Amino acid sequence: MEWMKSLQSPHVQCSSFFDYLLQTRPELTPAARWGGSLPAPVSAEDVQRGYLASITHGTTVLGIKYDQGVLIAGDRQATEGYQLATRTMEKVFKTDSHSAMAIAGAAGPCIEMAKLFSVELEHYEKIDGVQLSCVGKANRLGQMVKANLPMVMQGLVVIPLFVGFDTKLGQGRIFKYDVTGGRYEETDYHSIGSGGKDAKVTIKERYRRNLPEEDTIRLALQALFSAAEEDVGTGGPDILRRIFPTMKLIDLDGVRDVEEPRVASMCDELARVRARQD
Repeated sequence: MEWMKSLQSPHVQCSSFFDYLLQTRPELTPAARWGGSLPAPVSAEDVQRGYLASITHGTTVLGIKYDQGVLIAGDRQATEGYQLATRTMEKVFKTDSHSAMAIAGAAGPCIEMAKLFSVELEHYEKIDGVQLSCVGKANRLGQMVKANLPMVMQGLVVIPLFVGFDTKLGQGRIFKYDVTGGRYEETDYHSIGSGGKDAKVTIKERYRRNLPEEDTIRLALQALFSAAEEDVGTGGPDILRRIFPTMKLIDLDGVRDVEEPRVASMCDELARVRARQD
């Protein structure tokens, strides 16, 4: 095959096969398949500026425990480098009857992982007749994140936030991950993504244990407001276009969406309060 002959060029000297591929056939790299095309030859820096900059990225998501369970939420904005990709991206996914996950990172692999994880949980339940435990689900997701490590080395980072209601313990649980698949449980709340640090600071200032549902939803919105003010990649509630964050509540009865009219009403209230403060 012609493309195999091109890989045999004696003029390219490097110890890394990935760098070798970048210099000889960049269109065969995973980054090219996800993000588009650039003329060959290109360097690793070209890939960062070209391929990876054109990949759609999700931004800020968060999880907060409340008195009956756990809430998971995410903004709706996605970016492509310094450009806005979409204002209406869904980043929060129901994975089974008592768990959900939110995504941050390269949107394509993130969404694919969320869908595959949901199918795997459903398959396990059908084969064994019972659901995986909450920790078992978290561990399985960690294995999927670990399997994505080669893609991470090429710039396609996938970082999920997993929440579930543990029916044995009778409480909501929050799990975070690193790019190697390491799983860590958070006690009360967590946030990830480009605006995660700003959102987490807001939650830390206002959080208290056993918050009622209404106060938890309001706190999540305040955190996303704060993240959007400090982070250009995070989209806060869009009052003009009526685009609001996605939120799900997970408790003993299962996963349920926070209705958009309810979210919209709280966003309008918060916007009026901030306008008076300014």
